[in-house]
Amino acid sequence: MLLTISTSHKPATDLGFLLHKHPARCQTTAMPFGLVYVFYPVANEEFCTAALLLEVDPIGLVRGNRGANTSMPLEQYVNDRPYVCSSFLSVSIAKIFGYALNGKCKQNPELVQRKIPLTCQLSVLPCRGGDSFLKRLFEPLGYSVTAQRYPLDVNFPDWGDSSYFTVGLSKETTLMELLTHLYVLVPVLDNQKHYFIDRNEIEKLMKRGEGWLASHPEKEAIALRYLRYQKSYIREALQRLMEINPTQEEPEISDDASKEECVEQEIRLNDERLGTVIASLKAEGAETVLDLGCGEGKLLRLLIKEKVFKKIVGMDVSIRALEVASSRLKLDELPTAKKERISLLHGSLMYRDRRLEGFDAAAVIEVIEHLDVPRLRSFERVLFEFARPKTVILTTPNREYNTVWENVGPDLFRHKDHRFEWARSEFQSWAQGVAAKFHYQTKFLSIGPSHASFGSPTQMCIFSRNSVEGGVSK
Repeated sequence: MLLTISTSHKPATDLGFLLHKHPARCQTTAMPFGLVYVFYPVANEEFCTAALLLEVDPIGLVRGNRGANTSMPLEQYVNDRPYVCSSFLSVSIAKIFGYALNGKCKQNPELVQRKIPLTCQLSVLPCRGGDSFLKRLFEPLGYSVTAQRYPLDVNFPDWGDSSYFTVGLSKETTLMELLTHLYVLVPVLDNQKHYFIDRNEIEKLMKRGEGWLASHPEKEAIALRYLRYQKSYIREALQRLMEINPTQEEPEISDDASKEECVEQEIRLNDERLGTVIASLKAEGAETVLDLGCGEGKLLRLLIKEKVFKKIVGMDVSIRALEVASSRLKLDELPTAKKERISLLHGSLMYRDRRLEGFDAAAVIEVIEHLDVPRLRSFERVLFEFARPKTVILTTPNREYNTVWENVGPDLFRHKDHRFEWARSEFQSWAQGVAAKFHYQTKFLSIGPSHASFGSPTQMCIFSRNSVEGGVSK
């Protein structure tokens, strides 16, 4: 991972004094996760660029990692940690640029508080939440933001874009302020940390957030992600921020998924949705069930209570969601008979996965609207062509119903991570096209209170595989 910081301040080599790193030398520091290099690609009176390069050792990350999550052993080896800007970068900034981060400059102390034109580039930065979330983090702090998104795979453009960006930030500011914002917000964008979160993280957040975090419009999301969803820590941090800036309303502590539920809370839509799915699975005679995009395991908790479901598998692309699901299901404490019926898988709906084959039914509950539209074709093939369960139960929001909710309305999505929301005719057209292509029959149901003009808030389709198929690729 690479971070560059540039300035056109005169003399530009003052950057070396601020960083306490001589522009004429390349320096190497050993860290627990690998090597960190500091060097200057350009260093003259007119322009200066300092580079921080992390060479993360992927084998070193795994070696001796006794605390690894044994329910997903391959995650130690198959991940993006060696290649992207993450909490490793924050640790490196604190260690390598510690003097600058803490506002110290022995030779030219007056430089510390001097605002100079600074530009930084981060390659490659995970922006889990997209470039809109990236801009919501940095633009309120006065930065000009550029973001170049990478495709998921250049050889398969239909798969769409990845969540990785090369990001540029520009502002006339102090170096200490720039490094402080990077230190806090890079792990927030990545939405992961490589070390254990304890109460010390609250103090780090308060220290590095001094003077800007309390008034930041995304402070709840920042605290949520920085403290890794530890609710007691988040509550304490937000309360302390409220004391600093008491003019704002007290925020609710919730994750992104629960924010969507707040819209629907009054009518308990989620309970009705999950209840309808369970009833439909029983009506279809399913005994082996996939929950694709299982999230934190809300449907799984209902499935495991029903003895009719003899094999239950939840799959999600988010390691964090699977960790929460495992905790809430208390997998380690389940009786042997129950434990043998349920398992969790880390995987993506964009790739063929033979572990998904041979099931009676698959539930895809409020998932597809989180996929980029170009990726739907890959999702269709993974589920309907390759996994080919006998039954697929799929739900998605009805965009028309948004008009009924004052805090959504016809022009907004119910959730900021939704890439689209379909009207009833759009959903039915897509579902019927998929069914015809992959030899399924469709049945549509509405979930929730019905409005005369806008229908119900959730639309559901039950796909039933034809008993006689022709010309289906295997």
